[in-house]
Amino acid sequence: MRTCIITGASDGIGKATAIEIARSREYDNLILIARNSEKLKSVNNIIKDIINSKPIIYDLTNLDGIPNLIKKIYCEYKSINCLINVAGYADPQPLIQTSIGNLNRTYTINVFAPVILIRECVKYMRYNKEVSKILNVASTAGITPRPGWLSYASSKAAIIAVSQTLSEELAEYNIKVYTVSPGRCATVLRRKLAPNEDQSKIMQPEEVAKVISNLLSKDEKCLDGQNIIVRRKW
Repeated sequence: MRTCIITGASDGIGKATAIEIARSREYDNLILIARNSEKLKSVNNIIKDIINSKPIIYDLTNLDGIPNLIKKIYCEYKSINCLINVAGYADPQPLIQTSIGNLNRTYTINVFAPVILIRECVKYMRYNKEVSKILNVASTAGITPRPGWLSYASSKAAIIAVSQTLSEELAEYNIKVYTVSPGRCATVLRRKLAPNEDQSKIMQPEEVAKVISNLLSKDEKCLDGQNIIVRRKW
């Protein structure tokens, strides 16, 4: 039995990815993690007849609780084969206005939590006989200059570096690590940052989800360690 864990599963790219992964039938169990209980239950209701899914309400700023969270998942399902880190946070501020609190929260959710999740999952993944996969969702903000986006852009650059480093480090355990960096995408977060933008004319979460699902399929064996940029050109 193959088990996949996805964070940020209640909305946007996380929700679309959960639905896409369920439909792909690549995994037997799908663990949905997010803070919003109502939205998470709604996602679970969409996929529960397709896959053995379980919603878990968890705040990723609670870093100390992550080891026990992953341990409980493993004890219940006896396998962890895939981790998808989608959960993210953004509150862009110019340098002069950037507070320690802003930096702490941004890095906690965008970097520290994914790293600890990966560390705890690898404790179990390293014993899998077949390939295990880890995918981190970053952003094109992590690879191009974004004045006024210091904390967010630098945190996404950090998670890209994390993925590339771990792709090499974890190869001995037959674990493949990917990064997907979406451009402008019609999410709740994007609506908050660009309230006057017509979201029907930019990339949709489902488009990103299809790329993620393809990378996590058993057939994908060539893109390990790469940062895949996903964006529309029109």
